[in-house]
Amino acid sequence: MNVPVWIDGKLVRAEQAAVSVFDHGLLVGDGVFETVKSVNGLPFALTRHLDRLRLSARRMELPEPDVEAIAAGVRACLAEAPAWPLGRIRVTYTAGPGPLGSDRGDEGCTAVVVVGEQRPFPPVADVVVVPWPRNEHGALTGVKSTSYGENVKALKYAKAAGGGEALFENLAGDLCEGTGSNVFVVRGGRLLTPTTASGCLAGVTRALTLEWCGGVEEDVPLSALYEADEAFLTSTTRDVQPIRMVDKTVLPAAPGPVTAKAMRIFAERSAADLDP
Repeated sequence: MNVPVWIDGKLVRAEQAAVSVFDHGLLVGDGVFETVKSVNGLPFALTRHLDRLRLSARRMELPEPDVEAIAAGVRACLAEAPAWPLGRIRVTYTAGPGPLGSDRGDEGCTAVVVVGEQRPFPPVADVVVVPWPRNEHGALTGVKSTSYGENVKALKYAKAAGGGEALFENLAGDLCEGTGSNVFVVRGGRLLTPTTASGCLAGVTRALTLEWCGGVEEDVPLSALYEADEAFLTSTTRDVQPIRMVDKTVLPAAPGPVTAKAMRIFAERSAADLDP
C-alpha cells in the first residue's frame, strides 16, 4: 500500500520519505506528536489533537507549529489512502536538525504526517501494573513527547506477563495512566479518573468521556484499581475499552453497567460529530 507521506508541506511517496539523520527527534527524542483516529477516511477530533500538539510544543519550548498546514497535510494523506473503517494518523513535530548532544540547532523544525490502517482493539483489556512509577513532577509531565522509551519498555513488560496494556502508578502511590491510554474506575457507582496532577497525559478521549459521560477527576489510590466494581481504558484508537483483569485480579464485570453506558454514549456522540 503506497500511501504518501507529508513532510514539511509536501506530499512524497512513502519509499522516498526521508528526514535528516541529524534530526533532533531522531537523535534525542526532541519532539512531540499526536495520534489521531480516522473513521472511513475522515479524521476524528483533529482540532483537539492539534491544540494539544501546540500545547506540547509550547511546553517543550519548541517554535509554534503551523497547525493549519499540518491539518491540510492530514487531509491530503487521507485523500490518497483507502477509506479504512478505522485508521491511525501520526503527526510528529520535532526540533529539526541539530547537534549530536542536547543543544538544539537553528535550521527549523520538522513536521511529518503518516497514515495507516488501525486494527480494532480486543473487546476487553487485561492490564499489568508495571514496577516503574511515573514522575508527576518531571519536566515532560503532561507533554506528548517523542521520548517514549519508558512506554516501550513498560508495554513489553506487560505483554510478557500476558497483558495488553501497562499501567503506571506515580511517585505518590496513586493510579496514573497507561502507556497509550487513560484509565477510569467505578466504585460505588461513581466514575473516577486520575487528575492531570497525577502525571497522566490529558487525553483527548479522556476529556470527551468526562464531558459526555460525566465522572470526577480526583486522586485515585492504586489499590482502588484492584478493588473497582468496573474499570476501563480510553484512548484515541480504542475509544472506551473495558478492563477485564488487573494483574491476576479479575474485576466483577467487563463491561459493567457504567462502562457499557459510557461505551454507548461515546459511540453515539462521536459518530454524530467528527470534530467535537
